[in-house]
Amino acid sequence: MSFFALGVNHQTASVELREQIAFNPEKLSALLAEQSQHPELNDLVVVSTCNRTEVYAMSEHPEQVLDWLAHVNGIDAKQLSRHVYRYENAQAVSHLMRVASGLDSLMLGEPQILGQVKTALSLAKDSHTVSQQLNRIFEYAFYAAKRVRSETAVGSHAVSMGYAVAQLALQVFSHPEKLTVMVVAAGEMNSLVAKHLAEMGVAKILICNRTRARAETLAQEIAHRVEVEIIEFDQLAANLHRADVISSCTGSLHQVIAYPEVKAALKKRRYQQMLLVDLAVPRDIDPKIENLDGVYLYGVDDLQSVIDENLAQRRQAAVEAELMVNQLVTELVTHQKVQQAGATIHAYREHGESLRQEELNLAMARIAKGEDAAQVMQEFSYRLTQKLLHPTSILLREAAKGDEPECFEFMQENLAATAKHRRK
Repeated sequence: MSFFALGVNHQTASVELREQIAFNPEKLSALLAEQSQHPELNDLVVVSTCNRTEVYAMSEHPEQVLDWLAHVNGIDAKQLSRHVYRYENAQAVSHLMRVASGLDSLMLGEPQILGQVKTALSLAKDSHTVSQQLNRIFEYAFYAAKRVRSETAVGSHAVSMGYAVAQLALQVFSHPEKLTVMVVAAGEMNSLVAKHLAEMGVAKILICNRTRARAETLAQEIAHRVEVEIIEFDQLAANLHRADVISSCTGSLHQVIAYPEVKAALKKRRYQQMLLVDLAVPRDIDPKIENLDGVYLYGVDDLQSVIDENLAQRRQAAVEAELMVNQLVTELVTHQKVQQAGATIHAYREHGESLRQEELNLAMARIAKGEDAAQVMQEFSYRLTQKLLHPTSILLREAAKGDEPECFEFMQENLAATAKHRRK
């Protein structure tokens, strides 16, 4: 059984394709629950964020995962395959560790991805699609991510997608203390946006969320720094004109900010400029809005240029982090091999015990019939030795005939050392 990772991210696929294969939690939960009943592919975890959709699975048939990913999203598997990356075993473990550590993120070292991977594992567990072996790999990846965070500078300097939005606002507007900001949805990503902008001293933050309780939670977290107002979700369009900066990340399957609404908001603002940032996949904001004079519209892919300005130190630290990940991958793979060897050794010992018991019973029966005990024991030891050494002799013979002489030399040296030790 192989462990492999298969998926697309911001480096291999456009935002349009990522939109097509993105999962919201409700859809994914239902699909995993259904998949748990299929023995050919029922040991998997799906990580779906704005910048990636990936499947991690234990299986002998990775092509089934590609077919499943394409089928459940109604797209052609051949089209999807042109944008998919695949990793197997040690490479897949390395990729998962890099993802969990933020080393594979659009924003190098972003902390949110670790929580997103943990949530993905939890959802898969609830849907009964996680074996003990797959769970151990994920838990080790979380351990690796923690080591990277605590022992390198990859997670320092508070650089995140939320921080990038705040930096972008400072580039577009010269006086942050005069800005009114609207966050549409109060999830993890927009909470960071709001907190960073509050720390930068904006005048006011409007929180528009489908559930008021979530909006109130965010409001309480930032109210000590900035004036906050909560807006009902059905009043979103009516309040767009009040905001200089709008950050949207709802996770909705449909756009929540339309072209006519922003056009009307601009008119009410007397065409004062607006910055709209769409952090959602599928997108929340109609892309045609960027054609309006006075509007700056950025999507998740557009933020890369903003992000690059804040990543010099993290890139340097990432070299150290990559070395650490490689070391931890080696440790995990070695541990897995030792565990597999332990199972093989246990089975071999059981086989030896079975042979011993078989020969002993035969010898005891012969002695009970009156045969000479010394002769019987001599034959017993000879027969048992021959049976125990037979598999080793075959391995030595095959190793000698093989294309890799170092394998035979290794066995030869160790057997000779064992024999020498026994003579002492």
